[in-house]
Amino acid sequence: MKTIIEPFRIKVVEPIRMTTREERERLLREANFNLFLIRADDVLIDLLTDSGTGAMSSLQWAGIMRGDESYAGARSWYVLQDRIRELTGFEHVLPTHQGRASERILFELVGGRGKVVPNNNHFDTTRANIEHTGAQAVDLVIAEGRQASARHPFKGNMDLAKLEALINDAGPERIPLVMVTITNNSGGGQPVSLENLRGVRRICDHYKLPFFLDACRFAENAWFIKQREAGQDSRSVREIVRDIFDLADGATISAKKDGLVNIGGLLLLRDLGLVRRADELLILTEGFITYGGLAGRDLEAMAQGFDEVVHEDYLRYRVRSTEYVGERLLAAGIQIVEPPGGHAIYIDAQHFAPHIPPERFPGQALVVGLYRHAGIRAVEIGSVMFGQSGTAPAMELVRLAIPRRVYTQSHMDYVIEAIIEVFRRRGELRPLEIAWEPPSLRHFTARFREL
Repeated sequence: MKTIIEPFRIKVVEPIRMTTREERERLLREANFNLFLIRADDVLIDLLTDSGTGAMSSLQWAGIMRGDESYAGARSWYVLQDRIRELTGFEHVLPTHQGRASERILFELVGGRGKVVPNNNHFDTTRANIEHTGAQAVDLVIAEGRQASARHPFKGNMDLAKLEALINDAGPERIPLVMVTITNNSGGGQPVSLENLRGVRRICDHYKLPFFLDACRFAENAWFIKQREAGQDSRSVREIVRDIFDLADGATISAKKDGLVNIGGLLLLRDLGLVRRADELLILTEGFITYGGLAGRDLEAMAQGFDEVVHEDYLRYRVRSTEYVGERLLAAGIQIVEPPGGHAIYIDAQHFAPHIPPERFPGQALVVGLYRHAGIRAVEIGSVMFGQSGTAPAMELVRLAIPRRVYTQSHMDYVIEAIIEVFRRRGELRPLEIAWEPPSLRHFTARFREL
């Protein structure tokens, strides 16, 4: 069958409000052209992020009712702990309220001035948490991962030669850990191969360095390995997931992605000394070690979500429905990061709006234009998000992050049609300048002016 249907039925619906062009023009100006500052009620199709915006299943909602809200040793915690141990093989599981809390605890313990943390590509909060400690975050994705139109099955791969060169140049003693993000969110949602992860592990073993994963989208990455990597097609996603985690000494996970929940995170560790230090910080800043800032009902929903996310019917639908959007845009002459990723489509904003130079934020101009034209909210991943440090990003992108199990094909057809219409009138997109920005993570709260 050519049509991949949603492997679920819709049981509850939520109305969305239609806005007029005039309303959206006013709302944009009131928000100073920053879509993070637009009220969700004023958004028609919300593709700002896939983090915590998905729909939960009936079994997850049943888990909400089963939640044990005891402060210490709640039954719901042991349900989650057992699920994560079975799925990943990690004995030490620390719950947090979301992924960036896991990052903060980890890098508060291992970061610091003079330290260097390599990654294929750090995402925004990972980089910010590293730099907040005074450490340096370095991106080492392969060359194909910096070219939107390049076709490579695993464009998220770490450049192993560059990794080894960095270790030798900086000195192993300055590198607290090596990290790989799966899938590579900043680089177009591109996957990392099992072969590449094994290569990173070999280098880490040689230099006696810990290997960590930013594993927010581990199941989607495992699906790409099953589909694209030689010798993996006959294996189950669960088996591949276990292989991925078996290579690592630790992982940060935002459960708001492949945990299929609206809140929650995990920090997975093997080193008992690091576990004990992390437990102290967890209790100080999140909550007791058996709830970590979450309600028991959240723990139950997470446990069920981590089971459902490795169901292969779900992953087939998830990846194929994203590919559908990308293929339609490519057919219309709109350059995206190829091949389409698992959780989002990334439009090459510099190709889309060549009349706007990077210093005038073509990605943000496209984000504004999509909302103005059709009420669609997306996010810039380019010079606004990553240019604050003075380092130009490799690509000027706009991410259309697709929430899990929320929108139907007709919603996505509307998005496709709107983007094509904006593309045909792309000369009308206007450059922007920053009127105000905070000292870090400026894309969340910066104010802009159209020029």
